[in-house]
Amino acid sequence: MSGMHRDRVKRHDRFRLCVQLLAAAVLNGYAAGFAGGHIFTGKTKAVCVPVLNCYACPGALGACPIGAMQTVAAGNGRSFSFYALGLLMLCGTLFGRLLCGFLCPFGLVQDLLAKIPLKKLTVPHSADRLLRYLKYAVLIIMVLLLPAAVQNALGTGEPWFCKYLCPAGTLEGGIPAVLLNPALRKLAGVLFTWKFALMLAILILSVKIPRVFCRYLCPLGAFYALFNRFACFHMQVSSSKCISCGKCTAACPMQLDVPQEICSGECIRCGKCKAVCPTGAVASDFSVLRDQTEHTS
Repeated sequence: MSGMHRDRVKRHDRFRLCVQLLAAAVLNGYAAGFAGGHIFTGKTKAVCVPVLNCYACPGALGACPIGAMQTVAAGNGRSFSFYALGLLMLCGTLFGRLLCGFLCPFGLVQDLLAKIPLKKLTVPHSADRLLRYLKYAVLIIMVLLLPAAVQNALGTGEPWFCKYLCPAGTLEGGIPAVLLNPALRKLAGVLFTWKFALMLAILILSVKIPRVFCRYLCPLGAFYALFNRFACFHMQVSSSKCISCGKCTAACPMQLDVPQEICSGECIRCGKCKAVCPTGAVASDFSVLRDQTEHTS
C-alpha cells in the first residue's frame, strides 16, 4: 500500500470516528443526567432518534424508535406507532444502513472494541448467512409481535427486546442507573444479571467479530436493511475498474464479499471498502434516480 493510499485510509477512519463521536455526544448530551443520576424529561424526549439509543440513558435527549414501537404496541390500546414507523421508513429511504455505519452509538462501541489488536474470527460462510436472519426474527417476534400479543394481569404487554435482550440499553441505561442510584442497586436481580451477562458476551465477541450485534441481532439494522437496495444513498462497485484484489472484502467489518454484496441489506455503508480500494472502483453517491448499467453488485 502506497503512502498516499495509507493516508487516504487514515483520513477516512479519522473522519468517520469524529462523526460517530459527535453523534454519540449530541444524542446523549444531557450532562446533568449523568451528574444527578436521573434521565432527561424535556420536550425532545418525545422525538425518536434514527438509531438505537436507550431512552433510559441519563444523557439521552431523544427516544429510541425500537423502544417507542414496543411501548405503543404493549399499551392497553394495542396501537401501532405510525410516527416511529414513518420516521424509520423516511430515514431508511434516504440513507439505508449508512445510519448504522456512522451515527449509531452502540456501533461506535463495537468499532472501538474491534480496534483491539487481536486476531479476528471469520464466521464460516454458511453459519454467517444463517445467523444474519436472526435480526429479522428479533424484529418480527420481540419488537412487533410479543409486546402486543403477550399480556400481563393488567392487560398490558412488555417491551421484550428492551427488557430481555438490548445490550445498548444495558450499557447506556442500565449500568449508569445502577451506578448512580443506590436504591436501584439494591433492586438489581436476576434480570439485570442476565442483561449484563448478555451485554458482556456481545462486547467480548465484538473484539473478535467486528459489528457482531449489527450483523446478527439488531432489529433496527434489520429494518434499515430492507431499504439498502433502493435508498438514495448508495454504494456500487465498477466492473470496469475492479481488479479483484480482495482488499475491499478483507476490510469489510460485516464480512461481506463486497463486489457481490455491496448493495445487499448487510452493508452498513461505513466506507472502508471505498477507502482501501486501490483503483477507485468503489463509489458512493446520494441521488434519487441513478443509472446502474455500468456497475455490478
